[in-house]
Formats: sequence, C-alpha cells, structure tokens
Amino acid sequence: MSLVVAGFVTGLSLIVAIGAQNAFVLRMAIARRFVLPVIAICVISDAVLITAGIAGIATILDHAPGAIDVIRWAGAAFLICYGLFAARRALKPSALSAAPGGAVTIGAALLTCLALTWLNPHTYLDTVLMLGSVANHYGNPGRWWFGAGAITASVVWFAALGYGARYLRAWFAKPSSWRILDGGVAVLMLGLGAGLVASA
Repeated sequence: MSLVVAGFVTGLSLIVAIGAQNAFVLRMAIARRFVLPVIAICVISDAVLITAGIAGIATILDHAPGAIDVIRWAGAAFLICYGLFAARRALKPSALSAAPGGAVTIGAALLTCLALTWLNPHTYLDTVLMLGSVANHYGNPGRWWFGAGAITASVVWFAALGYGARYLRAWFAKPSSWRILDGGVAVLMLGLGAGLVASA
C-alpha cells in the first residue's frame, strides 16, 4: 500500500504542474465541451506511457543489472532539477489562463488533446523516464504497485480538473495558488531526489 501511495503522490506532483495540457482540459471543462472524452484521452495516454516506462526500463535492467545505478543517478538528477524548476516557479508564479475560446468540434478538441499529450517532450521525461526510473527502484512487483498509484493519480487529477472546473477556476486564476502548489512540488521532488542519492 505504501508503494501505491508513493506512486500516487509522485505522479500527482508531476501531473499538476502548470502546462498546456492542464490549461486545455480546464478550458474545455469550463466551457462544458467534450469533458469526458478529453479526460479519457489524458488518462489512457498516461496509463500507456507509465506502463511503457516501467516495462521498458525493467527490460533494460533484466539484460544489464548494473544499469540500475545509472538509472538511479539519472532519476535523482531529474528529480532534483525538476524540484529546482518548481521552486523557481513558486518564486515567480503565473496564473493558469483558462478562458474559453471560440466554438470547437469534438474532432478538433480530441486532436488538440492528443497533440498536447503526445507531442510534448516533457510527457516522455515525466511519465516514461522519471516515473519509470523511480518505479524500478522498488523492484518487482513493487514497480507495478508504484505505477498503479501513479495511474490512479492521473485518474483523480483529470477527473477533478474536468468535473470540478467551476470550483477550481477562481483558484487557478491566482498566482499565489500556484506558488503554494509549486512550492509543495519542489519540496517533494527534492526530497525524492535526495532519497535516491542516499540509497546509492
């Protein structure tokens, strides 16, 4: 259970970072347009990428057990850098603009969501490399429990963002809210990075 919680917290910390995908989901939710299919694309994409990251890195470790040290240090470096960037965002927060745009068809909405998800390099860094690296640190079957927690975080976040948008709109419009959120993300990421370094 603790690994599921660890995966949930880590996954949530990465997913909630301000970005184009979250802004798009929030925008669609506020406009009450195609909320369920947009959420489904985000969650399914996360599940596929997280699973691929865990399985892919697991395969590397099966053929080259010594690679765990490389992965551990790479994961630690990424976590620490991510934490520092989050700390910088906390010092200079920005509001999440989610003003509804013009009319959009369901096809255009889904294609936009797919593009924001799959063409974003940070998606691969976060869900494939970072989560895959951290998950495999727990071995088998622990890595899959960690992954299950991360996928659950995706479901919870996008459902909350999509269906709670009318309550979240005012909150996300305040830079101070992102200061608090990014500050928490910074503390968590730096702590996880330090933990990987300490376990080396």
